[in-house]
Amino acid sequence: MTFNDNANANIKVYGETGQWGLFEISLQGPSSGNPFTEISLGAEFMSADRTVSMAGFYDGGGNYYIRFMPDMQGQWSFRTFSSVKEMDGITGSFLCVEPVPGNRGPVSVKDTFHFSYADGAPYVPVGTTCYAWTHQGRELEEQTLETLKSSPFNKIRMCVFPKSYLYNSNEPEVYPFAGSLEEGWDYFSLNPLFFRHLEERIADLGRLGIEADLILFHPYDRWGYAEMPPEADDLYLRYVISRLSAFHNVWWSLANEYDLMRSKQPEDWERYAAIITAGDPSGHLISNHNCGAFYDYSKPWVTHCSIQRVDVYKTSESTTEWRNRWNKPVVIDECAYEGDVDQGWGNISGEELTRRFWEGAVRGGYVGHGETYLDPEEILWWSKGGRLNGTSPERIGFLRKIVEESPGSRLDPLPSAWDVPCAGVEGQYYLYYFGFNRPRFRNFELEPGVRYTAEVIDTWNMSVEKQPGTFEGAFRINLPGRSYMAVRLIRAD
Repeated sequence: MTFNDNANANIKVYGETGQWGLFEISLQGPSSGNPFTEISLGAEFMSADRTVSMAGFYDGGGNYYIRFMPDMQGQWSFRTFSSVKEMDGITGSFLCVEPVPGNRGPVSVKDTFHFSYADGAPYVPVGTTCYAWTHQGRELEEQTLETLKSSPFNKIRMCVFPKSYLYNSNEPEVYPFAGSLEEGWDYFSLNPLFFRHLEERIADLGRLGIEADLILFHPYDRWGYAEMPPEADDLYLRYVISRLSAFHNVWWSLANEYDLMRSKQPEDWERYAAIITAGDPSGHLISNHNCGAFYDYSKPWVTHCSIQRVDVYKTSESTTEWRNRWNKPVVIDECAYEGDVDQGWGNISGEELTRRFWEGAVRGGYVGHGETYLDPEEILWWSKGGRLNGTSPERIGFLRKIVEESPGSRLDPLPSAWDVPCAGVEGQYYLYYFGFNRPRFRNFELEPGVRYTAEVIDTWNMSVEKQPGTFEGAFRINLPGRSYMAVRLIRAD
């Protein structure tokens, strides 16, 4: 790594040094006035015939940073630009080497309805929700990370701003802006301590192989962050993008329940999306999550559908319909939560949540988890994290294994009987799911001359029972007369 001899420049690598890692330029500059609004800073990064621009950010105490995620191995050079003379025109170079183990690069859409890492490996999103887990203090946050470490989840929905809602009335230890509850907030002076803590937790998730689905706005607010003026919204977004877009495991969610944010208009969401996509050259996944009315997922900047159910009972059964409507991946981030609170969104059983996961999977989508069991200390996973108490996570992990074992580590819906959805690859692989039905047998009729092995899968007891022999044409598979069963047929030759 080389750089020029400007005395005010200090270049270091933060965290990972390989492909899709985080390269960081550290600079010293002015601390007087308002550096968040009065000083511009950025850099161009060049390799071969590519040039990538990244904005820098102020981190307090006269410290400025420019972050970059190199997506190609080889030699890179850079040149800074700034409205401050001593930070302008600094040049240097560095070598991007192989990615560190575990970093497969950012996730993107693959083959219209699915996902893969940048290195080409399939990514099967198995998400959970912990809205305010990074606002709970070190002890509980470390417990959450330890729980995630042994869980099946590889994506987590989480808010940037603190949250005020049922079972979540505590104040965060640090706030995102200068000021106080008593005297008000200066929305044009961000608090670097808050964002340093957030990015530490994103890095922690990255080491666990977990994507951080960052919710940028939400309506559950008593601090005024949901109703900032447009100029403050834009400043906040540019700051977040410049700090966090170089992390490989970030997704952008414009809002949780955007349609409950009454102060925002349709043009605001489009402006936010333009700011994010312009400032994030890595092209991280981006969507907008609903409460009632779906966002228009046909917008060209939307990479996937982030959906909350709009019917008390029917949720993931609509997955194929939504795939056909928007021709994009369907991620049902909120289909209701396993728990026992008094709200209908948070008191379904583990069996029902697992069923909804399977119903979505065989229809070609991806369903998300959450847990809302009452707790005397009001530590509910869906908001604060901590420990998991439900019965669904282990079964969700079993489903993840089934999907990852499927051809291409994906499930696409196949033409199905009216009562049993089916996914797979025509003539090669079939996965039938019986849901809450409980037949004692099922007759199948496939093309003659092609032989299949058959397995009876108990999705609740997590067992796979291979049937003796092979099957072709018209045949019968006996079943135990229990709910939550599946049958898997795999071509034998």
